[in-house]
Amino acid sequence: MVKVQRLFAKTNLKIPVCRIKKIGIFMIEETTMKKILVTGGTTFVSKYVAEYFVNAGYEVYVLNRNTKPQVQGVNLIEGDRHNLGGILKNTFFDVVADITAYNAADIIDFVKELGSFGQYIMISSSAVYPEYGVQPFLEESEKSANKFWGAYGTDKIEAEKVLLEKVKDAYILRPPYLYGPMNNVYREAFVFDCALADRKFYLPNDGSMKLQFFHVKDLCGLMEVIIRNKPDEHIFNVGNIEAVSIKEWVTICYKSLGKTPIFVNVNETIEQRNYFSFYNYEYYLDVTRQSKIYPKTISLEDGIKDAAKWYLEHRTDVGKKPYFEYIDSNLVGR
Repeated sequence: MVKVQRLFAKTNLKIPVCRIKKIGIFMIEETTMKKILVTGGTTFVSKYVAEYFVNAGYEVYVLNRNTKPQVQGVNLIEGDRHNLGGILKNTFFDVVADITAYNAADIIDFVKELGSFGQYIMISSSAVYPEYGVQPFLEESEKSANKFWGAYGTDKIEAEKVLLEKVKDAYILRPPYLYGPMNNVYREAFVFDCALADRKFYLPNDGSMKLQFFHVKDLCGLMEVIIRNKPDEHIFNVGNIEAVSIKEWVTICYKSLGKTPIFVNVNETIEQRNYFSFYNYEYYLDVTRQSKIYPKTISLEDGIKDAAKWYLEHRTDVGKKPYFEYIDSNLVGR
C-alpha cells in the first residue's frame, strides 16, 4: 500500500526563492518553490539531502517504506520504489534526487512509476572505475569491475547506463568516500571512538595510502548548483580536490576532539579491513569538471569537526564493527 503523509514542518526554513512578475501596473511577488522528490530520506546521504532541501525552502517529498524516523518538514510517500501503483503519475516534480538507485532494476521500475519531472540527479559512485585504471580517474575513463567493490560497482555501472537510456539529460554524480553528520557507516566514527578512549591507533603499513573525501553538505550544495544552473555537462566526478593520507586523516579526526594519536604500524600481511575502515586501495578522482561549477568545498578539518560534533550527540546511530575486538585479540602486544 502507498500512502502520502505531510510531516510537521521545521521552523528554521529559508525563505523560498521568489521572483517579481509585472501584471499591468502592479509588481507581484511570485513564489518559485521547487518540488523535489528524494528517494530514501531516512539514512545518511538521503536523510541529509532531504533535510538540506527542506531547510533551503524546497517542497520536499521522500519515498521510503517508513520503517525509520522521518525528517521533519517532508512529505512522506510510503511505499516501494518498484511498485507504487501509479500514485506518482499525475504529480510533477521539478527535481528527482535518486539517492537509492543501486542497480538497473531500481532505475527501470522507478522511472516507469514517475509522471513528468524536470531534472533527474542520480548519486552513483567512484566504484564504477576499475582498480587497475589510469589515475586520476576522469569521467570518460573506463568503467568496469573493481575487485574491491565487486557487484556494488558493476551494478552502479548498469544503473547509470539504463538511466541515460531512459532519461537522456539525467545528471550523474560519482563521489568518493562521503562523510559528515548522519554518517551511519563506521569510518570517522571509529577513529573518534579510538580518540575518546585514548587508544593507540593501529595504522595500516606506514599510513601513506591516500584517500579522497567529500562532505555530504558539499554534495547537496553541488546538487543545488546543478538544479539552479542546469550545466551542459551531465556526469561529474565529485570530491575534494586534494587527497589525504590515512595517517593525516586519522590525525585530523583525533585533533577534532582535542587529541593527538599515537600510531602503531601494522604489517601489510594482516588484512586491514579486520581493524581499519577502508580497503587497501588508493584511488583519486579528477574533479576539474565539478570545480568549474562548484569551486569551494569544505576543508577536511572543518568537515571532520562537523562530523565529530554530530557523533558526540548520536553515538548510537552508527553501526559499529568489531575493530576493537580484533585489535585487542590479534594486534595488541605483537
